[in-house]
Amino acid sequence: MKRINHLLKMSLLLFSVLAYSQLSVKETIANEDQYKSVQIGYSKTTSIVFSYPIKSIDKGSDEVLVQKAKGVENILLIKAAKQHFLQTNLTVVTSDARLYVFVLNYDDDCPDLNVKAVNSIAASRDVVFSLENENQKKIEQCSSLALSKKNKISGYNKSKYQIRLELNGIFIYQDVMYLRIVFENKSKINYDIDQFRFFIRDQKKSKRTASQEIEIEPLYQTTSSAVIPYKSEVIRVYALEKFTIPENKYLTLQLIEKSGGRQLELDISSNLTDKVFPIEAFNMDKF
Repeated sequence: MKRINHLLKMSLLLFSVLAYSQLSVKETIANEDQYKSVQIGYSKTTSIVFSYPIKSIDKGSDEVLVQKAKGVENILLIKAAKQHFLQTNLTVVTSDARLYVFVLNYDDDCPDLNVKAVNSIAASRDVVFSLENENQKKIEQCSSLALSKKNKISGYNKSKYQIRLELNGIFIYQDVMYLRIVFENKSKINYDIDQFRFFIRDQKKSKRTASQEIEIEPLYQTTSSAVIPYKSEVIRVYALEKFTIPENKYLTLQLIEKSGGRQLELDISSNLTDKVFPIEAFNMDKF
């Protein structure tokens, strides 16, 4: 009788272990199904488009090549560095505090060429940003406000090759200035932007005198598009660290066309301090 009871207990224990194991497997599979599977190749590049700028990238293997697309902040380019690599993962964090996890598989015949990372495939939205990232979010909010503000300034524009470049608004919040720029293309050919840069330069002197220039790198811009379509107007806001134009110097806005010769430079010699519109704190609270 004792032997029978012992066998019954062992059978129940074994059944419990097997049942728990099956449950664990099902839970693991369910969690893996939450992640987006992406097929990538060795001879083709896969693009993943996000709704917001990419803040952080981590790949699980060196056998995968990953980089942001040139000139944009929300497109990720992926390619296999080695043929037939083992399955790996890719983790991406975007500026809207979303975490995306992708499972990468090798498929050189039919890779996914264009993937849209919609919010529904985000693994989490519980990302806590550092103070730097919180400041970045505030800069993006202020840029959107500067884009929608009706306050305008005039007299700062340059036209050439049927392309017009105009500075029509300057705003400030704390230690960041927001320059609203109008790009107008009156020609019948699209204008592909290769570079748009900001410089503080010395006023032109004799050829014997060496001139100096300091480039100001934008902290943020409201759109990543590099095309000004023909017969159209595009308005952007660029966020820059607070600056003033010293005496005997001027601010240069330099527009360079990709694979083309339609280049423009807009020089602003006067001090802009009396042209700046503040973005009030109460507007930020309501944003």
